[in-house]
Order: sequence, then structure tokens, then C-alpha cells
Amino acid sequence: MSAMPSSLTLVEPTARTPAETHSPLPVTRAMFDQWMVPCYAPASFVPVRGSGSRVWDQQGRMYIDFASGVAVTSLGHCHPAIVKALTDQAHTLWHVSNWMTNEPALRLARKLIDATFAERVFLCNSGAEANEAALKLARRYAHDHYGPEKFRVISTLNAFHGRTLFTVTAGGQAKYSSGFGPPPTGFTHIRYNDIAGLEAAFAEEGGDDVCAVILEPMQGEGGMIPGTPEFLAAARRLCDEHDALLVFDEIQSGMGRTGALYSYMQKRVVPDILTSAKGLGGGFPIGALLTSTEIASAFSVGVHGSTFGGNPLACAVAGAVFDIVNTVEVLDGVKARHALFMEGLRTINARREVFSDIRGEGVWLGCELAEAWRGKAPEVMRAAGDAGLLVLVAGPDVVRIAPSLIIGLDEILEGLSRLETALGKALA
Repeated sequence: MSAMPSSLTLVEPTARTPAETHSPLPVTRAMFDQWMVPCYAPASFVPVRGSGSRVWDQQGRMYIDFASGVAVTSLGHCHPAIVKALTDQAHTLWHVSNWMTNEPALRLARKLIDATFAERVFLCNSGAEANEAALKLARRYAHDHYGPEKFRVISTLNAFHGRTLFTVTAGGQAKYSSGFGPPPTGFTHIRYNDIAGLEAAFAEEGGDDVCAVILEPMQGEGGMIPGTPEFLAAARRLCDEHDALLVFDEIQSGMGRTGALYSYMQKRVVPDILTSAKGLGGGFPIGALLTSTEIASAFSVGVHGSTFGGNPLACAVAGAVFDIVNTVEVLDGVKARHALFMEGLRTINARREVFSDIRGEGVWLGCELAEAWRGKAPEVMRAAGDAGLLVLVAGPDVVRIAPSLIIGLDEILEGLSRLETALGKALA
């Protein structure tokens, strides 16, 4: 072996001390409008720190968090077990690509399999990726077993399955899919909870061209509408009759959000494919597709993939989240918190008469505004921010509440008080 040229010097990189680094750039909300692609319209304040179900902004103001990052921070902010899992893994192994596997990914897959109907797991980075994989898998499975003519997917209007072109088409909301050129073909959309409409959709072409039905067990963005057991059971029956796969999108409803590990367990309807994300990582990006060995076999090596899917950091965090959520204490606690939320929201409504309906499951609730205040849910969300409360909307008419699964009871009461203040200001 030849000697290294004497002119070449190898220098090990070293971290600079704080005194050697530049001061961080002062950040303001106005910088978003100046620098960022305008896909979002963020609040006027900038959160900088979180702990449990409380968030603080740049000015040190504290907010009660009834949003959890759109049902993501399932155990609140900076849960010590998650911080430890991430820190330990950060000192061990960050990324190796899918030319290899890794221990955190395999441990997480085993946990998901042991706790659900699944026999195989595909790991990715988000709910959109999980649903994209689910739709591709359903079509590939149908193609391989029944031929290329079996490709139609039945979905519901006002659903939300992600932001890829395939998944926004499945979602059936024109505001997300229009303007991007010809959409993928082969989708039929029906009204949610409409059994007759579902049967009619299968009746087209005798149902022989249907490869899958994709449903949220409870519609989130579509208005926080729980799926009826009868509707979900009808989907299962029709899929069985027509050799189609039933896909449950549990991106939001899963990981304890409704009081069960996954909502299908409460509805007693088992899908062929289930997608999970959001709360699975507790704030760290991760998604998963769960299915059977037979269906998974439609994906062979190279057919589908994800560069960061199964990343050791994400899987270590998700494994820690899973171990906490999948316990009797947490899941029963979700049910108890549901009762407290419902009691508090009904008490507010008895005084103010602003909601026409209060619905939902677990700590995933929707408050539909009465006729006089239709369209004002965004105003309530802004007023809530002014009152020190983070809430969401589910369309223009529904205020959406999706806090941490383990939010403190005192924080629920304080948050409800702040919500009432916001309602008084927004709907005056």
C-alpha cells in the first residue's frame, strides 16, 4: 500500500463552543411571510418551548394545548421517556438506509404486530406516505390476483388522506386537488356513513373493478364525524363479497386517540390494511402501514420504498411512545378525559348556546357551531389563541379538540375556561 502524500492533512471536525459561534438570528413571525412558501397561515405568535400540555411563546406567554400539533404530540411536549429514547439513540445510530435493517425498526414492527391484526409492517415518514403505500399496495395486489382491470377505489367525500396527488384524489376534497393537472383515475366518492351509497358504488360494473375501499373510522377534517358500526361493517361485508381490500386510515384515530390503541378495535371491524402516523411518533415524523403476510407479498424488493422509512431515530422514539400508550392506564385515562371534556363542553353550551352538536370519541372532539355562527370556527381558533389556548378547526363550522392523551385534569378545566372566553369574544 502506497504511503499517504505528505501534503495531505486530515483534520477531525470539532464542535465550536458557544463563545465561538455567532449569536442566533432574531426571529419574528413576519419572517415567515418573507421567506417561506405560502402554504400555511400560521398564528401571530411563535411557540418556543413546550412541556406536557403547556406551550410558551417568544414573549413567555403560556398556552394550554388542546391541539397537540394536529393530534401528533400524543404524550404532550418533551415527555421524559421520549426525550430519553431519542437521546440514547442519537448517541448510537442515526441512519443506515434500507440496504440494511436496524434494531429499533424491528422492535417497533414486532410491537405493532403483537398488538394488532397485522403480520407485516412497512415504515415510512408520514400519514400521506402510509396512505400512498396502502393505495399502491391495494392496486398491486388486485392487479396480481385478478388482473389490471380491477383498480377502482371507493372513498368518501370530505375525507383527508394526505397531500400527495394520489391521496388528495382519494380524499374527495376539490380544494386540495384542483389545479394540479389530471388527477389519478379510478376513484368513486360517496357520502360518509351512507350504506346505500356504498352499495350503489359497488353495484357499478358489478363491483368486479373495485380493488379497495379506504375509510377513516372517524372523519377528522371532514367534521369530526364518527363512523357508525353499521357503515364500517357494511364496508367489510362488501369488500369480502367483491374480493376488495378494506383500508382503514387511522392516521389520526389511532394510537389511543379514541380510547383504544386503534379505533377499529372499538368498532369491531378488522381491515385488511391499516395506516398509522401522527401520534405514533409523539412529535417525531414516522408513518406505518400494517397488513397481512399475503397482501404484503404484492410488494417485492424494489417495488416500493422510502429513504428515511424505518429510520433508527424515529423508530426508537415511536417504540417509547407505543410502550406508554398501549397500557390500560393510558387508554382508560383517555375515556375518563372524554367524559370530563363532554361535561365541560355541554356546561359551556348550556350557558352560551353556541354549539349545535358536540361529538367525538376519546380525546378527539368536534364542536359544531350553531346556525347563527356558521363559518366562524377559524375566528374561534384565533380568539382561543388570544385567550391562551391552542385549538383546531375541522372545516369552517367545527372547532376541533385533540389534546395530549395524558393532559392533566386541571389543564382541561383551565383550557375549557379559556375556550369559553374565546367563544364570548369570537361570537359576540
